[in-house]
Amino acid sequence: MAQVSIVFIFSLLVGSFLNVVIYRTPIMMERGWREEYAECFPQDLTESARKAIEEQQQSKFNIATPASRCPKCSHKISALENIPVISYLFLAGKCRDCKTPISARYPIIELATATISAIALYYFGWTQAGLVAVIASWILVAATMIDYDTQLLPDQLTLGLLWLALLASLGNVFVSPEQALIGAMAGYLSLWSVYWVFKLITGKEGMGYGDFKLLAALGALMGWTKLPVIILCSSLVGAVVGIALIALQGRDKSKPIPFGPFLAAAGWICLLWGDQIINFYQSYLLG
Repeated sequence: MAQVSIVFIFSLLVGSFLNVVIYRTPIMMERGWREEYAECFPQDLTESARKAIEEQQQSKFNIATPASRCPKCSHKISALENIPVISYLFLAGKCRDCKTPISARYPIIELATATISAIALYYFGWTQAGLVAVIASWILVAATMIDYDTQLLPDQLTLGLLWLALLASLGNVFVSPEQALIGAMAGYLSLWSVYWVFKLITGKEGMGYGDFKLLAALGALMGWTKLPVIILCSSLVGAVVGIALIALQGRDKSKPIPFGPFLAAAGWICLLWGDQIINFYQSYLLG
């Protein structure tokens, strides 16, 4: 239990870092897209757009820079104000200077990261599998929240998880290298096929390429045999949540719902209890 406690506390710190990743990564992606567009199509830029690009290039913005500040009064967040959960409670959920409320999602993400990391380590123990499961949990938290906010799944996360899975397969942590490769291909192609069938029938895009990459990474991590469980669970939960949002909140039916969070949640559950789910299905539902 001491090891689980250590991972819980350390993952609180990781959760605080993930809050930064979740907020800044989409901004970094957008800035990168603007600069790439400016390089490819300089003739299309207005004078104001060109100046904006130049100012953007002069201002450094990444995961580490600039330092975190209050979006309302620009008060620089000190180290003592950035202690996971504790600082939020000590400050009563408000900026120290201007008293602007701080979103409760920050401590919630920190606690969620710590909780699922501790569960993963408790399940697998202090082993290679436990370490890989904890790191995968961190990546899935960040991917879930970014997709929820922006409907984007950054390659830095999906491909990072894929490389982690392939590296783990070299040590047969969860599956062999052969199973990992087959799982990656099957994961990507399964959603890719659904995407194109749906697009040919309806003329609309039902999901993004980030979803394909995420499922490919999960397939590489657990092998192709877990993919049906992940797809079924994520689809069922996604359908239930979508219907609930339409019925209870009057959500516009044409407004897309990000699929990444459901894939990530189903993948994490399957990583820990996938074999039990498959055995239950085969034993009790198939007789």
